[in-house]
Amino acid sequence: MKRATFTSMETSTADDWSIIKEEAGVFQRGLPDRLIAHLKLLEGDYGGFPVDRYTHSLQTATRAMKDGRDDEYVVCALLHDIGDTLGPANHFDIAAAILKPWVSEENLWMVQHHGIFQGYYFFHHLGLDRHLRDQFAGHPSYERTAEFCALYDNPAFDPKGETLPISEFEPALRRVFAKPKNSIYLPAQKAA
Repeated sequence: MKRATFTSMETSTADDWSIIKEEAGVFQRGLPDRLIAHLKLLEGDYGGFPVDRYTHSLQTATRAMKDGRDDEYVVCALLHDIGDTLGPANHFDIAAAILKPWVSEENLWMVQHHGIFQGYYFFHHLGLDRHLRDQFAGHPSYERTAEFCALYDNPAFDPKGETLPISEFEPALRRVFAKPKNSIYLPAQKAA
């Protein structure tokens, strides 16, 4: 494996960055595999729920796929809770940060805010305001996010529910993560 020769970025050269760009491409192509491996960390993590978080993720994506949603939406459904392992208090922020370069603004907003919208179904049991999502009334992605929770996230805790294996989602995951839509590095990628 080639490596750049600089010891500080200010002394780097175009040749150094050519090497880095090539290696970054190889690493980027492995992202779907790393996402799958990280998603599998949720396996066996019930946290008191009727199904483990991995099954919940697969069920959410299964429901979206069976409903005919496009690849990007299904991948958002699959990864919406991937942040649970590292950010139990803000898992939606982590999922959104992972997805941000790869998905549309509508799907990003949906993932970023699904925690508040999902709260409609249980916040009142915790002494919280179940209508917290109403602060976003009128936002262009409000209905999309409410629908995501109602149709896919909320009912995906069924131990007997249809749960497709991860292999069913892998092609969509690879397609969505093939090329970023929004990244500061995008102009450099287009030059390749």
